[in-house]
Amino acid sequence: MLGALSIITVLISIIFFFIVRGPNANLTLGISVFTVLSVLGIIFAITSKKLWFIITGIILNGAVLVFAYLLLLAMGISET
Repeated sequence: MLGALSIITVLISIIFFFIVRGPNANLTLGISVFTVLSVLGIIFAITSKKLWFIITGIILNGAVLVFAYLLLLAMGISET
């Protein structure tokens, strides 16, 4: 069950990205949501019992976490 939740957090992140995108998107909200969801997904993946969910959940949620970091970096560059 926890392994499926780790995959669901990735799907929620993707859906959130497509809903909130645009020129007037609140980047701080997006970064916060992506970070919280990916950390929760990684925790769910680690506590899962099946190896497939562990590997897939960590890779996919890690990709979301890297995307959130790149958004944070882009936000910092655009302010200067």
